[in-house]
Amino acid sequence: MKSDERDLLAFYRQLDAVRQAGLLDYAAFLATQERKPETVVEISAPVDIPRPAEETVVRAIKRLRAQYPMLDPGKLLHDTSNQMSRHMIHGVPSHEVIDELEIIFRRHYEQMISG
Repeated sequence: MKSDERDLLAFYRQLDAVRQAGLLDYAAFLATQERKPETVVEISAPVDIPRPAEETVVRAIKRLRAQYPMLDPGKLLHDTSNQMSRHMIHGVPSHEVIDELEIIFRRHYEQMISG
């Protein structure tokens, strides 16, 4: 095991169960960002995917990426990472972060269609 892996495991073990789950959610989110960008699909409007009543931040990001498949995930990485950090590190409630993510994705879409 590498030194970084040992450090991560030590940090994980210091957290309570809720924070451990959050760290795993954040790691899962980061792992999805490492993949090569998917083929950009040109469509004129976002896919209609209703927001569920109960949703985690990670699932909201996945839903919004499916709702806006025409957007480049790399261009959204900074904004989505900032929102995830607000939730995980600063304790901002998930519904507030998801509201902001909705605005971010919509803004990126509007910028794309306006040229």
